[in-house]
Amino acid sequence: MRTGEAMDATVTAVSSTAEHVFSKENRVGIRLLAGLGVEGDAHLGETVQHRSRVARDPSQPNLRQVHLIHSELHDELRDAGFTVSAGDMGENITTRGVDLLGLPTGARLRLGDSAVVEVTGLRNPCVQLNGFQSGLMSAVLGRDENGGLIRKAGVMGVVLTGGTVRPGDPIRVELPPLPHRGLEPV
Repeated sequence: MRTGEAMDATVTAVSSTAEHVFSKENRVGIRLLAGLGVEGDAHLGETVQHRSRVARDPSQPNLRQVHLIHSELHDELRDAGFTVSAGDMGENITTRGVDLLGLPTGARLRLGDSAVVEVTGLRNPCVQLNGFQSGLMSAVLGRDENGGLIRKAGVMGVVLTGGTVRPGDPIRVELPPLPHRGLEPV
């Protein structure tokens, strides 16, 4: 993928919730705040907000300010018999037409008129997925041809430039300078 590619890439849904619950509510728009995340969301902050990470070290930088999932994953999961839709797996932004999992670390996603999110890494799926629907965690994990683990539950990012993001907004991809680093769990 080259910079600017993904001509038809769009935001299909935006979601947030102020409580630390698994699923997030769909919204007509969310406001991204530079260096913090999604306004009013439980994971907003400069330092880690995920409960397990706060328990380990609350001073860690928050590399998980925004969670993005590709709606193509929802399609795949529905085809496998799961009932999932935007926000159900805790994502803030649901996309279509962008190979989120194929992006390198540091890729920038321009969302709508002004917001910019820098991809920091992969979401590491947790057993809470099985609490939502039995077998869901296994369904968002796979193996490559060498037996390596593939995490399909989306990517995490930080907000570089704030702005409002709405369903239907275009997504433009900017790749970092070479050499690219593949995504690792954050």
